[in-house]
Amino acid sequence: MSEALSIPSGEAMEALGARLAHCLAGPVLVFLRGPLGAGKTTLVRGLLRARGHEGPVKSPTYTLVESYPGADWDIHHFDLYRLGDAGELEYMGIRDFLDGGAVGLVEWPERGAGVLPRADLELELAYAGVGREVTIRALSPEGERVAACLRQSD
Repeated sequence: MSEALSIPSGEAMEALGARLAHCLAGPVLVFLRGPLGAGKTTLVRGLLRARGHEGPVKSPTYTLVESYPGADWDIHHFDLYRLGDAGELEYMGIRDFLDGGAVGLVEWPERGAGVLPRADLELELAYAGVGREVTIRALSPEGERVAACLRQSD
């Protein structure tokens, strides 16, 4: 089941990220899809702020991954936009990052097809006038639990 949320501003996108942080009960893999500038990193910033991160949150476009240690689990933010080949993920140790003990947030997951594990949740961001529309798709039982939480918070 998928459902679309209307997100009118950058502040609302950060608020959605904070809601996502509230809905997380443990490690989960989230794919973030959408065109450049749609707000994927803004959503991640809201999630990290809600989890207590006070430093900068930048898109890991050139580094491919930024990691944020947490008291209960680590959060790894991937941006695969500049990935040349999905096989490069094996060289960077993707399996170590996504060992089941961390939250993984992956921008441009299609570039890692064949190497990335199946996501629990997919959020697709699209332009909608001056705002955005975010479609939520649950792809596992844990993803369904998180999606249901996001729907209740709306």
